[in-house]
Amino acid sequence: MSPESKKLFNIIILGVAFMFMFTAFQTCGNVAQTVIRSLNSTDFHGSGYTSMAIIYGVFSASNLITPSVVAIIGPQLSMFASGLFYSMYIAVFIQPLPWSFYTASVFIGIAAAESDRRTVFIALTVISLVGTVLFFLIRQPDSENVLGEDESSDDQDLEVNESAQSTMGKAVDAFRKSLKLCVTKEMLLLSVTTAYTGLELTFFSGVYGTCIGAVNKFGTEEKSLIGLSGIFIGIGEILGGSLFGLLSKNNRFGRNPVVLLGILVHFIAFYLIFLNMPGDAPIAPVEGTDSSAYIKSSKEVAIFCSFLLGLGDSCFNTQLLSILGFLYSEDSAPAFAVFKFVQSICAAVAFFYSNYLLLHWQLLVMVIFGFFGTISFFSVEWAAAAIVARGSDYRSI
Repeated sequence: MSPESKKLFNIIILGVAFMFMFTAFQTCGNVAQTVIRSLNSTDFHGSGYTSMAIIYGVFSASNLITPSVVAIIGPQLSMFASGLFYSMYIAVFIQPLPWSFYTASVFIGIAAAESDRRTVFIALTVISLVGTVLFFLIRQPDSENVLGEDESSDDQDLEVNESAQSTMGKAVDAFRKSLKLCVTKEMLLLSVTTAYTGLELTFFSGVYGTCIGAVNKFGTEEKSLIGLSGIFIGIGEILGGSLFGLLSKNNRFGRNPVVLLGILVHFIAFYLIFLNMPGDAPIAPVEGTDSSAYIKSSKEVAIFCSFLLGLGDSCFNTQLLSILGFLYSEDSAPAFAVFKFVQSICAAVAFFYSNYLLLHWQLLVMVIFGFFGTISFFSVEWAAAAIVARGSDYRSI
């Protein structure tokens, strides 16, 4: 297999593996609070919000050391180990116990419906494990420096020792770079935008589905609408990723218009959700809520808002990844580690306060962070445009 074919093969395997893993995990996160809330009338007492807060809290701290871990054990084993922890978290839902539920949350990052719940989460666990095993199909790239026939065995041993020392050096260096990047002007500005993506990630991946499932005025379809909401969030993500990710090389106007579109789409979604959903929907009991919204709660509006949430999220994420890749093209791993650190810690905070705040307060927090996050992104993008004006090719970013 040629080097080019090997790279393409690895990309396909990675894509399929992550598709399996995160299909299972995101589905689990989307229904976690609803499932756990239905179990709280039994001997089990827990919170899906608290579980996700633990996941993203641990995830945020581990992101700073991730480049070091990858430098030591390699990307393949790192991804395999991560996949096992994802699968373990999903498997806990098959027979939830409070201690195992929250413990599994740390390692990752019963009514009439018990049989159905077990079937669903067994299937999700198997899907996640399939994705995890696929990481072993990744082919190692060919070494650029092939040993010549005249090289001695001593030279090879020396190279092995130097390689081990180099690996440790890279691990320490990656950690130091991550810490230094946290206090640079560009990263501090982008951290405001990243913080917003963490808050809205929490909202569309865990809170909004719970809100939909709690509205009794949606009738008997309220729980099935959670899955439909997740589908339309995914459609929005795919559409946005295709338009603003794959086609970004032909973008003559820069990243700012895409981010502006993203925040406008989100503000429209937040306003419609504010009108369409009862304020106590995120924290409603297992029986749901009969409270009235400002307008008559509409299933069609709720699902349309799901699409808008996914579309707006893709606008922000494609452009954030693009500008990070441009600003830190020489060594992007520490930059992306800081990005995930800030995003994850904000997601953890948001999942924690979702246990207590009414819907309109959660929306207000996102509006404030979204506004200032957009302004911060504009500032960094204008600076990046100045770099381009001095000689870089903007459309190749």
